[in-house]
Amino acid sequence: MWDQRYGTDEYVYGTEPNEFLREAVGNLPRQGRALCLAEGEGRNAVFLAEQGFEVHAVDASPVGLAKAKRLAVQRGVRIDTEVADLDVYRIEPESWHLIVSIFCHLPAPVRRTLHRQVVQGLRPGGRLILEAYTPAQLALGTGGPSDASLMMTLDELRTELAGLEFEHAREYEREVHEGRLHTGHGAVVQVVAVRPLGNAE
Repeated sequence: MWDQRYGTDEYVYGTEPNEFLREAVGNLPRQGRALCLAEGEGRNAVFLAEQGFEVHAVDASPVGLAKAKRLAVQRGVRIDTEVADLDVYRIEPESWHLIVSIFCHLPAPVRRTLHRQVVQGLRPGGRLILEAYTPAQLALGTGGPSDASLMMTLDELRTELAGLEFEHAREYEREVHEGRLHTGHGAVVQVVAVRPLGNAE
């Protein structure tokens, strides 16, 4: 499905970074290793590389990641890419200064496993930046999955990301204009969470 969706010259989610990511990164040191989950066509990975991060982008679609590489070349930056399904992907423990999850909608059991790995994958002091649609998005119909079980609530994320300290956490509605497939009023959950400095195995 994703290869088919990305199999066009158009960047279906645009080439500019997610608005929340842009805002959140503005408050962080612009260095270190960043892992982008379900990165698709690369708009967020390329933005992070432009900010000075060493970026590793993971997605199940080789077609999407090829476009990510092209976008990086066009912008004069370098990103590493890896084709992998997130249901079997393993995040290296205590390795990342930043992990980014933007509209990464997975079946709940897969998501819970992945989020446990996110907690352990961050270096002490490292941060997660996440935005996703909530089930309220179904009534709006402006993008995202058609299955509420693939969406997230803040209460679920607080449980799944236990071990991180939430610096920013809210559910609200905002205008989302990110390419042709995310356009209009959206119901989202946003999180910036840090792994405490003393939280190491």
